[in-house]
Amino acid sequence: MAELRHRIILHAYVTEKSMDEMERLNKLEFVVDHRATRAEIKKAVEATYQCRVAKVNTKIVRVGKIATVRFEKEFSAEDIGSRAGVF
Repeated sequence: MAELRHRIILHAYVTEKSMDEMERLNKLEFVVDHRATRAEIKKAVEATYQCRVAKVNTKIVRVGKIATVRFEKEFSAEDIGSRAGVF
């Protein structure tokens, strides 16, 4: 699973909008493998950052597939973002 989760989550996707969502809505955005499903993304994020994911939304953009991940209330997106290299 360790190898698989590193192939699913490529890197954090940081924009002005994603930084605002991180503070207000407890969400982070990641560039993910275009073949990954929402369930696979959820498992990979939970295993990598030791947290619980409430919801995963995906969209296809020019840079690839973007997953917007909302975390459960007891987990802070800012803390997870610092571990993901956002700051």
